[in-house]
Amino acid sequence: MLSEGTLAPSFALPDKNGELIRLSDYLGRRIILYFYPKDNTPGCSRQACAYAGAYSAFRDLDAVVIGVSRDSMESHRRFAEKYNLPFILVSDPDRLAIEAYGVWQEKKLYGKLSYGVVRTTYIISSEGRIEKVFPKVKPDTDPATVLEYIKAKEKENK
Repeated sequence: MLSEGTLAPSFALPDKNGELIRLSDYLGRRIILYFYPKDNTPGCSRQACAYAGAYSAFRDLDAVVIGVSRDSMESHRRFAEKYNLPFILVSDPDRLAIEAYGVWQEKKLYGKLSYGVVRTTYIISSEGRIEKVFPKVKPDTDPATVLEYIKAKEKENK
């Protein structure tokens, strides 16, 4: 897991339409980069829908929302269409960003150890640094927690 204050690792990954999304394209804006295990699973669907529900509030704060998983571009396209997701989903099947951000970790499920994506959200500052890390987030409350944090920071900076 990356520490707050460190430079956010750059990446160039395809979105649901095959267009390369580069982190550097969003310098100057706050980025909400959330990592999740798998499209169309109950927790991931709830988290994505919660981000969709808060999307206009994030947009009003000039924040960009990017979801990252190992799923294919086609899976992301179907997921986004099914739930009407207005934000960016990028495909990382080779775990380039997933490993760079330290979210590929050992997990224990029903007593079995395996590796997978640990649901984590990073807030990246407009300067490209890790501003805040939310490790092992809850799918239902992650977007509200992130929104509350950003609003508090905005109020602080005024």
